[in-house]
Amino acid sequence: MSGQETSPSGANKSQSLPGQPGPVAPDGLRGLPVPATAEGRTGLAALLDDPRHALVAVDFDGTLAPIVPDPAAARALPAAVTALRELAPLIGTLAVVTGRPAVTAVEYGSLDRVPGIVVLGAYGRQRWHDGQLETPPAPEGLAVARERLPGILADAGAPDGTWIEDKDDALAVHTRRAADPVAALEQVRAPLLKLAADTDLRAEPGRLVIELRPAGADKGAKLTLSWTAPRASPRSWPGSQPTSAARRPKSETADPTLVVNSAGRAQRLP
Repeated sequence: MSGQETSPSGANKSQSLPGQPGPVAPDGLRGLPVPATAEGRTGLAALLDDPRHALVAVDFDGTLAPIVPDPAAARALPAAVTALRELAPLIGTLAVVTGRPAVTAVEYGSLDRVPGIVVLGAYGRQRWHDGQLETPPAPEGLAVARERLPGILADAGAPDGTWIEDKDDALAVHTRRAADPVAALEQVRAPLLKLAADTDLRAEPGRLVIELRPAGADKGAKLTLSWTAPRASPRSWPGSQPTSAARRPKSETADPTLVVNSAGRAQRLP
């Protein structure tokens, strides 16, 4: 048995063996999970040092709710919602960032029970807060893709179990219900990439899924925009994998900024 695991990104994360010491928590972090990297430990300490000016953003699927075969059956774990309710008064801003429509995440997660939470849906294109939804119009290419997609899948000979999830602001083609999900995804990959190019959409691969979404619809990019804005605050983004964080020094225009991704990698902002 190895003393390290490899994350989906290829990065190693720490795993202590019996009788072997694990990462040592800095002062003030006792009792908390210890990030695997020095940058992560420094970043977590920075967030704890100034929580009232921090933004903590979490994903929905794989973080608040388990990954399930049918996305419509996903629900946030009650303990996760309780944790958000307890965290909300301690943090400057609490957010959920998801590829789902914002109102769907609110419904499936009972997020309207979390005071002050912000829900960024459709990969950051939509914003829900205190019952109010802000959403831009969908690009014209999405309507074209929606009309053409069933015929394209039929022409590609998509196997039984291939199905379309319409997210309003994006179209996802899933193959996890197919007899051979991996082969099914490869069978439809090229036609979907061509459809995305023809309609000025972005084709984003995922776990047994390829999603067609508007350009710029990206959770990390939307959060990065807020990180680089004046008066950016400490930020933590836990995802479905263990996270780490980086910190940049204070300046006259910005507080320490934490950049966290779901693959356990830390990055620094310029």
